[in-house]
Amino acid sequence: MIRTPGILALMAMSALGFAGFGALVSTVPLWAARGGADEIGGGLVNAVMMAATVAVQTTVPAALRRFGWTPTLLAGVVLLGAPSLILITTDALPAILALSAVRGAGFAVITVCGSSAVARLVEPARRGRAIGLYGLSLSAPQIVLVPTSVWIADHVGFWVVFAVGAAPLLATIPAFLLARRLDRAAQAPTAVSPTSEHAPRASARLWVALIAPSVVLLTITAPGGALLTFAAQFPGVGGYAVAGLFALTACAAVARWLIGGLADRFGHLPFQPPLLLLGAAGLALCVWAMYGAGGAALVSGMAITGIAYGSLQNVTLIESFAVAGHRHRDTASAVWNIGFDCGTGIGALVVGFIAAQSSFGVALSTTSALCIVVAVIVLVRVIVARRRRDPEQRRE
Repeated sequence: MIRTPGILALMAMSALGFAGFGALVSTVPLWAARGGADEIGGGLVNAVMMAATVAVQTTVPAALRRFGWTPTLLAGVVLLGAPSLILITTDALPAILALSAVRGAGFAVITVCGSSAVARLVEPARRGRAIGLYGLSLSAPQIVLVPTSVWIADHVGFWVVFAVGAAPLLATIPAFLLARRLDRAAQAPTAVSPTSEHAPRASARLWVALIAPSVVLLTITAPGGALLTFAAQFPGVGGYAVAGLFALTACAAVARWLIGGLADRFGHLPFQPPLLLLGAAGLALCVWAMYGAGGAALVSGMAITGIAYGSLQNVTLIESFAVAGHRHRDTASAVWNIGFDCGTGIGALVVGFIAAQSSFGVALSTTSALCIVVAVIVLVRVIVARRRRDPEQRRE
């Protein structure tokens, strides 16, 4: 898979881009607090960034149609990386929020273009493995940088973190190589014409088809976002939150990588119900940790949830591309990324609201129950799909 033309450039661009994102996700709010911002101001930093991300993600397919891959992708990595160098010069909240919005715009471009590029570089029969490798390249730097960036800022200096945050600027070289390849492929006589490659408008039928994988993705990213946001505040788990976060992110990265080959061989849909049930079990174990089982149960529960979290990211993206077809891959990529980001934000918001009214145990139990309900719905889809397929196979 690595020898596939364009894959190494995609992996390098993704690793450098997400290194910049992971280095700043926790440290920029802390930088704002050092400048005098209160808790609300610190919370606004990432909220503004993700709001800008979702807003710009809706425009990326149109930008690819109008400008092509090279200017769009180069603009994305520059917008994501350059603000980090400016952050060194100011800790004023208005400036930080403005720069966070710019970073969000760049993040939107590389997330949509990255997953869409996978579908262009690799044929459907190997797409699961390609998505897994792509996921590993963007997850690996976050596993290292998300837990350590705050420590580096406190003990070495914010300037080191901001320098790492500018890593997407180094991604201009692999981004250029990748974009040139994709632009040439779109213009080649043997390729699909640019007009059909970037279909001008997605049909209502496509939007309906994309609902199913988006619902599954939302179901697992909501508790995932809640664990990433609130693990350190869970009662009764002592100092195990950091270990739990590492287990969640590491297991998610490895699972997203390994599930790809299995999905290519057996299909993406049959894995969704058991993975949702696995996520529900992991969340239930996290709840049990808060009610006396202790920190070891939390780490185990977050690891199990991470397996479902990472695997379902892969199989839902495969399904999105499958239902969209080659003419609407950019739309499928945008919808999937919007669903991921919205699920992460909504999960943190809803779990925080429920916890404020009752407890984190009740809040996580709610997300666990939701995973079970959606697993049953998807299982019905699997059974119906098999019953429809069996008569067709008998006729053949």
